[in-house]
Amino acid sequence: MSNDHDHSHLSPCNCCMSRASCGLNRREFMGTTSASLAGLGLAAGVLASTSDLLASKAIGDTELKPTDPKPLRVQPVLAVTLPKPKKQASWRGWGAFHTQKDIDQEQQRIKKELNKLAADSEFPLEILPLVTLNDATTAAKVSKGDHDVMLIYAANTGLGVLEKLTVPSKWTIMFVRHKSGPVYLWYEIAHNRYLRKMVDEYGQQGMGHQDVIVDSMDQMQWRLRALYGLKNTMGKKVVCVGGPAGWGTGGRTAPEKAKNIFNMDLQTVTYEQLAEMIKKAKQNKTLVKRCNHEAGQYLKQQGISLDTDKQFVEKAFLLNEVFKTLISQAQTDAFTICGCMATVMPISETTACLPLTLMNDSGYNAYCESDFVVIPSGVMLHYISGKPVFLNDPTYPHDNVVTLAHCTAPRKMDGKNYEPAKILTHYESDYGAAPKVDMKLGQEVTVINPDFSFKRWLGFEGEIIDNPFLDICRSQSDVQIKGDCDKLVAETKGFHWMLCYGNYLKEIGYALKKVNIDWMNLS
Repeated sequence: MSNDHDHSHLSPCNCCMSRASCGLNRREFMGTTSASLAGLGLAAGVLASTSDLLASKAIGDTELKPTDPKPLRVQPVLAVTLPKPKKQASWRGWGAFHTQKDIDQEQQRIKKELNKLAADSEFPLEILPLVTLNDATTAAKVSKGDHDVMLIYAANTGLGVLEKLTVPSKWTIMFVRHKSGPVYLWYEIAHNRYLRKMVDEYGQQGMGHQDVIVDSMDQMQWRLRALYGLKNTMGKKVVCVGGPAGWGTGGRTAPEKAKNIFNMDLQTVTYEQLAEMIKKAKQNKTLVKRCNHEAGQYLKQQGISLDTDKQFVEKAFLLNEVFKTLISQAQTDAFTICGCMATVMPISETTACLPLTLMNDSGYNAYCESDFVVIPSGVMLHYISGKPVFLNDPTYPHDNVVTLAHCTAPRKMDGKNYEPAKILTHYESDYGAAPKVDMKLGQEVTVINPDFSFKRWLGFEGEIIDNPFLDICRSQSDVQIKGDCDKLVAETKGFHWMLCYGNYLKEIGYALKKVNIDWMNLS
């Protein structure tokens, strides 16, 4: 059978990248990187200190960890007033706020609900002190505060107050009550007056119908989870060994789009720099000894079997330490490598497959191929789900089944427990160490297919139904499509897909609206 990754006519540098993005040979790429990408790379001092660290004995006693994600800062505001009676006039609008006691009780209700929400959320939430107001001047001042999300409890204040609280440069959620407490006026008029300004067309900048919640704290939680994931995707610094790239002709502009749309900070490290770091690591006998020991302990884990040379695994643990040290010095937790096959194998004397698996299992964002068509979806899905994600090659969907495969699947797919795995060679090269991870049968998964143009992502719910052993990339799972298979075939764009355990389709769709990317949910 043909090798679907043997794209030598497209890319001598990588198993799946196009010549336009990562297709120079090693010598050509080194010259180009040194000259034209020097300004994009990590500071020379950082790289020098990284190499020094790898050469020192101190690293043997240093545990490198991912950087902490940024919490989502939420500013709750109760917009409320007490109506004043007017003789022979309609003076009281809808809403159960008649006395100061009603307002005091609502304040306590809101604080209690938000405290519980923060405690129940598996992602870090910072709830700022509740502000109660009813004038546009105060509202405008509060809107300029240091927060990510303005959470408006729209009780019964005027439209002008709500408009001052809504700043398009920040995210806004409106909460109204029907039965969860005293009924709100804006339960009646949020759509026709606030969102549509008393016409048919939407007119409130920075808000859409999906940003209004009635009663449900569960509805609020998943929206905040989505925004937390988006916050930690925006501006993400990614260390790119070999430079940022994008698969295929369509992916040529992916790094630029990732910068423009997600404000990603893409930091280039050349292969020459990586080679020097690996050389220093190999000379550090303390580090080599520790990595060899950790490799042995890893192979003793329950559910692990070895079907390649143990030295490939030991060198993979050393390469893993190099990668982690590099991104630790860059003060980030995101990493990708472009020439992850032929370019790196002679330098590392193993493959990057197992190190990327180990990094993802440790909580990092680690991806092969430097494909920025799909990497933003992986970063976002990682933070939304709180779990490792699997960048994969899709096959042709048929009979509501699609096989998803690659050689870098995480083992800790649920974020806690290791799936069984066989450590083999990388399939296309028959060299190095790559895991065949058997994902949990019956497991619900989220699958995302980003397009080349960053205009529309597609997603569907799936179920792991088999872990075959075909002559393809080592980690491979048959996924049952919970949706319209024919439409999936017709609407698929881009190339690589992203997968994680659990269903996070609504969070992804909600987050994408904030960056003007359309979302097609087939489930």
